Amino acid sequence: MSNPAPAKIKRLRKRTAASTRQRMWRDVREKGIEGVLFMAAALSVLVTLGIVFVLLFESAQFFRHVSLVEFLTERNWTPSYANPKFGIMPLVCGTLLTTGVALAVALPIGTVVAIYLSEFAPFTVREVLKPLLELLSAVPTVVYGYFAIGFVAPMLQQIIPDLPTFSVLSAGLVMGVMIIPYVSSLSEDAMRSVPMLLREGSYALGANKIRTALGVVFPSALSGIGAAYILGISRAVGETMIVAIAAGMQPKVTINPLEPAATLTAFIVQVSLGDAAHGSIEYQSIFAAGLMLFLMTLAFNILGYVLRRRYHQAY
Repeated sequence: MSNPAPAKIKRLRKRTAASTRQRMWRDVREKGIEGVLFMAAALSVLVTLGIVFVLLFESAQFFRHVSLVEFLTERNWTPSYANPKFGIMPLVCGTLLTTGVALAVALPIGTVVAIYLSEFAPFTVREVLKPLLELLSAVPTVVYGYFAIGFVAPMLQQIIPDLPTFSVLSAGLVMGVMIIPYVSSLSEDAMRSVPMLLREGSYALGANKIRTALGVVFPSALSGIGAAYILGISRAVGETMIVAIAAGMQPKVTINPLEPAATLTAFIVQVSLGDAAHGSIEYQSIFAAGLMLFLMTLAFNILGYVLRRRYHQAY
């Protein structure tokens, strides 16, 4: 009789070899996927570093001709005049003013919409209303700009007769409408991620829906809501076409939203049209303005990160 052991050993070796090849192939695929993901992450970091390098390099050329003290303290911004002045404060003031008007519209309305969609809206209403809101973010910003001067500004002039056609108020209101979806969508996602046990515990203690939404769900989701607010602020600070079309393009230090003003992004667009010679001090000023815009956005994001960590630990 033949001994079956060698045959079994051969089959076992074949299975072991096949299993080893499968593990090796799986390891190769996993390493390849990890490599692709790492390259994608590294590419985003390299692009960011490249942007920062260009801003710093070109801004250094600008600051060879303009002192940093003048740049930060001068109250006039007239780079194309015969006697140019390069005080960034009028552009910073216009940027912060339009952002403040936009946030005064977007944050309360976006938060109320998010609470309604998360806690009160029926499923069918939420499934229809949320995509319709998100369509607002798909409208080109140049359309919002012409909507501001063609509809919002004339409507406001019926209430405020002395209001000019180009003003911070009309641009800020339309910009606030534009960023409502960013605030409402992310805030609603954060509130819906709050565990149902917290709501049920609140109901068991006798609280109604509105008290549960404001006293339990909203504080528990504050970390995600804060992220939505920071995204809205960053979106408002970096908005270009609405303020370039509707805000008036007049750099001045003002806190009156009824007046025209210029923002950092609007000035960059104005110079980038081609009127300034490449390499001139006026052309290099757009990189200094871009660096200031980058630092402002970075400051808002760092503030948001600190607040998220604080409230995340609290809850």
